[in-house]
Amino acid sequence: MIDSYLLALVPASVREATRPIQSWQPGVTPFSTPTEVVLAAAGYLLVVLGGQQVMRHFPAVPAHWLRLPFLLHNLLLSLGSLILLVLYLERTIPFLMSHGVHPTLCSFKVYYLVEMYHIINYYFKYWEFIDTFFLVIKKKKLMFLHVYHHMATAALCYSQIKYETPVSWVVITMNLAVHVIMYGYYAMATLGIRCPWKKWITTGQILQFIIDLVFCFYAWYNHAVSKLSLNLPSVGPCDGSPLAAGLGVAVLTSYLFLFILFYRGTYKGTKASTRKTQ
Repeated sequence: MIDSYLLALVPASVREATRPIQSWQPGVTPFSTPTEVVLAAAGYLLVVLGGQQVMRHFPAVPAHWLRLPFLLHNLLLSLGSLILLVLYLERTIPFLMSHGVHPTLCSFKVYYLVEMYHIINYYFKYWEFIDTFFLVIKKKKLMFLHVYHHMATAALCYSQIKYETPVSWVVITMNLAVHVIMYGYYAMATLGIRCPWKKWITTGQILQFIIDLVFCFYAWYNHAVSKLSLNLPSVGPCDGSPLAAGLGVAVLTSYLFLFILFYRGTYKGTKASTRKTQ
């Protein structure tokens, strides 16, 4: 297995030092308490808003100074997302083949199978905060969608680990697949390589949220029917917390509407403007 091969490359001293992130231990695993999550979000906002105020007094950092760090940032995120995606699939697909669809979406067993990957993906969300830092020092306009998406996704990942939501692996793998392409696009754009599929990245994000919501509602519905003993058709009980599921559905729904608005404003608006100038 790929994870066994990668693990063999890691020195024993590193494996021992990173033991707190190999399984979720509240108060021991970094950023595993609500206080830490809130402080991280507050720190992010402070850097964003404070950075914008500071940059008002300075010119934008020259693009050629940022080319290499921005390239590395995006290349590493694209590659890291790809590796993590493969690791998820390597564990969940065999489970799916041997246990079936419903247990793969609803059993605590599949959650614990990929718990360490959930933690690594959670830390990726803090790494992605750097996206905003680049926008600030470039003096680019910051959209509400961008800032909200980064903050809410970190909090959402935390909540799904805290409440051990089995179906969250589907949402995460969909997100990783999109990020492989998206950060790869940014890396190519940094190198001056034209990528005609920018529009399709946003389309993919919208489709991602629709698919996410279908799976989340499936898990939520089966959980409710089982726990409340409702006389409704269902596949079977679904493990997890209804609070975490509800939070996930609410956040993903907000993403869906915000990304649709962004798509309409960015691409539909561009077409309209083009027609008017012809």
